[in-house]
Amino acid sequence: MRILGSSLLAVALAGRVVDAALPLPSPPFLPPQASAGSQPSPARIPNAQWSTLLGNLLYFYEAQRSGPLPSTNRVPWRNSSGLNDGSDLGIDLTGGYYDAGDYIKCTFPLSFTLASICWGAMDFGTGYDLAKQTPYLDDMLRWGLGWLIKAHPNDNTLIIQVGDADIDNNYWGGDQTLPTPRPSLQINATSHGTDAAASAAAAFASCSALYSSTIPLSKGSKPAALQDTAFANTLLGHATKLFSFATAQPFVHYQDSVPTVNDTYASTGYEDDIVWASLFVSLAENSSSGFETAKSYYNSLSLNVSDSYLSWDDKTPALAVLFTQLLTFRSDFAKGTQGELNTWKSRAETYFDRILQLKSRSSLTKGGLIWYPGPLESPPASVNPAVNLAMLLYRYAPMATSQEKGDAYIAYAKKQLDYVLGKNPMHVPYIVGSNPNSPSNPHSAQASGGTDVNDIDNNPPVELHILYGGVVGGPDEHDNFYDLRSDWAQSEVALDYNAPVLTLAAMGVTNFADDPYFTALQPGAYSAVKPSGAPCDPAFPCTGRGKRHDL
Repeated sequence: MRILGSSLLAVALAGRVVDAALPLPSPPFLPPQASAGSQPSPARIPNAQWSTLLGNLLYFYEAQRSGPLPSTNRVPWRNSSGLNDGSDLGIDLTGGYYDAGDYIKCTFPLSFTLASICWGAMDFGTGYDLAKQTPYLDDMLRWGLGWLIKAHPNDNTLIIQVGDADIDNNYWGGDQTLPTPRPSLQINATSHGTDAAASAAAAFASCSALYSSTIPLSKGSKPAALQDTAFANTLLGHATKLFSFATAQPFVHYQDSVPTVNDTYASTGYEDDIVWASLFVSLAENSSSGFETAKSYYNSLSLNVSDSYLSWDDKTPALAVLFTQLLTFRSDFAKGTQGELNTWKSRAETYFDRILQLKSRSSLTKGGLIWYPGPLESPPASVNPAVNLAMLLYRYAPMATSQEKGDAYIAYAKKQLDYVLGKNPMHVPYIVGSNPNSPSNPHSAQASGGTDVNDIDNNPPVELHILYGGVVGGPDEHDNFYDLRSDWAQSEVALDYNAPVLTLAAMGVTNFADDPYFTALQPGAYSAVKPSGAPCDPAFPCTGRGKRHDL
């Protein structure tokens, strides 16, 4: 693919804007040893343990960096890597984040991750400020957005993946010997991808709104203090161009144009992405016409309340919440009658009430974790639906139609959050390095220090590096967690897993004087109940409960 000189100049200028970051603290924040997570802190706001958790969660993204690492790198076991990315297209695609426990870079889940984090930093930005983590938030966002800018080299092109999943899945080793080739996959004017383009537009727009505004989207907090008008304008330019590209007819799933991504992050629908993007674009532009466009798309694309859960693939559960927020807090451009506001609240509450009343597709494990039954729903990442739901519930509860409903939503959200932070039958906080009972074997080729893809669990016997702040997949439907490095379903980390927990931690800094639940856990609590054998999940298919196939 050839790129015109003007496009290259635009990318270069955008890169200069990306570099205009907040100064990083000196000395830097470094995660404390896991033992510190078993020490209660004084009950006050900001709470020291919530602040540390927020810092650890951001640190994880630094461990996932690709490209030439800066002198401020805090992760001593990481190296510059992927330095030839984009060379097959003749463009610079270095940088960005490795998606999970491997070395591919995927735009679709990255876009959701960035949009989710920027939305959360608008709602609970005070938490980042109080915890003194705003510079690291800024650094994390610019690293991801800077790469996304490179991935959008002209109006009608978006790079949607770097790396070959088949090659990558057969490699288990460090960041200095990445397997090749690392192809750069794209959508463009002749090979369209509505969902991927719209999702990237949402990422640019939500972060543009964060960098441009100090107007809160919630009560009791304000956007994180990292306003940068020039950067916001750069992001908005990419957002509007990508949104125009995304909404060009005909609408197409991006894997239909690039079948290779069926093996990584195939999309089940583009309708939610279009509305998701149009809402954030309207927010970034302060545009009443944009808000009307979002409403029009919601209706014309026949979106409505569903029993799905919020994820990189399905943003539908978040839409009614975001509509309600904008109508409540941004009536300067999000205009509607009281009746319209009530309609959006009804949609949000119908979704939440069905879950709370056990009328949706979800159920609860005996330990209290929300569970979705599909083969690729809760089983490969059970923590993710729980924390995304908790994030939505905490965000929506102050806007609920009654105090009783709001209280019920917060109580349910707290149970899900507490479960993830260690109040579960395994006594495991599902965040690496947060407590002595945290997972010690995350599925991460980088952190493991191993080189034998056929013996991931034993090579080496002990994970070489601690992947502080990494949120793992989580337990099975019986609340069992095996902490096996090879069990990617339970133990893999991913960019999007951390995103909602970041928002919840920022909210915790602002709202909770008491520690996260994991400080109440006694060292050794998990080892006393750790199950033997292997699980039955997508990583370890089985013929019956507790019986593993011969692999």
